Parts: sequence; structure tokens; C-alpha cells
Amino acid sequence: MILTGNEIMRETYNGRIVIEPFDESCINPNSYNFTLSDTFLVYESGVLDTKTDNKTSVIKMVDGEITLEPFRLYLAATRERIGSNYYAPTYAARSSVARLGMFINLSAPLGDIGFIGNWTLQLFAIHPVKVYEGMRIGQMMFWQPQGERLIYDGKYQGASGPMKSQIYRDIPAVLAEAEFN
Repeated sequence: MILTGNEIMRETYNGRIVIEPFDESCINPNSYNFTLSDTFLVYESGVLDTKTDNKTSVIKMVDGEITLEPFRLYLAATRERIGSNYYAPTYAARSSVARLGMFINLSAPLGDIGFIGNWTLQLFAIHPVKVYEGMRIGQMMFWQPQGERLIYDGKYQGASGPMKSQIYRDIPAVLAEAEFN
């Protein structure tokens, strides 16, 4: 069951949902509009290796704006710290953003119960799109889980700013040697 905007606001004030900073004007009928930070990561290599800590470069907005190049992946982040130990969060682009031919997540919209931090967004545009620090770029929804909750305590917990893939940490060294060499 998805929470309504009023319930998101109530649960934020009750401390069961974390949205910092919180702005009541960002409440929608069943979501919360989050905003874009000014820092991005881009991968340096043309071929990314899932068993390697792939190198990235940091890009900062200049004068609060940046033009996204078409067909290039940018890892960005929400300005807000968002999460909950009680609800399962999911996010999507605002429809106004999607109508520009821009994606803010490619295939990972579901967050774990217990994750609280800045969310890494996977920005991808099909043509040049100028974006701005603080723009309302996406919306977070919260869902009531059914059954016993397990609280996330993984490698992305407490993220501060965009985070590159940590998938290489999931491959045990012995398995990596046996299967990939």
C-alpha cells in the first residue's frame, strides 16, 4: 500500500520517515519531490568491469547548472537525505523531467527498508539537457511492507553524495579467481 502525501508528511514529522531537509511544498498526492545536488560522477573507462573498483571523475556544476551530454551516464545525488526504517521507498523521475527525454534511474528504483542517505541517481538523456542544482527532479514514494522487516545495513548505507557501483565487493575473491580467470 502506497502512502499518501499527507501520510508521508505525518510520518516525517513522527520520525518514521527521514527527509532532510524537508519542505512541505514538495509533497504530492502520493509522493515527495526531491531535488538535485551539484555533484556528479562519470566513469572514466569505456569498459566497466564488475569485479573491479572502476575509476570515476567528479564533475561539479558551474554556476549551479550543467548540460548533460546525450547517451552518457551521470551518477548524481539527491540533495536530501531520505529513507525509513518502517517503509520501503521507491523513486521515479517527475513526468515533466521524463518528457524532456531524461531518465533519473535506469533500473534500480527500489530502496531497502533501513537505507537512509543521499540517493544516487543514474541520469541519462537522449539529447542535451540542461539541469540545475536544487531543481525538483524526481519523486520518492513510500510503501507499507507486509511481514517482518529486515533493516538494510549494506555497502551504500549513509551515502553522502553520489556513489559509484560497489558490485565488485559482492564477488568473493576466491570465486572471482575461479570464475573469471
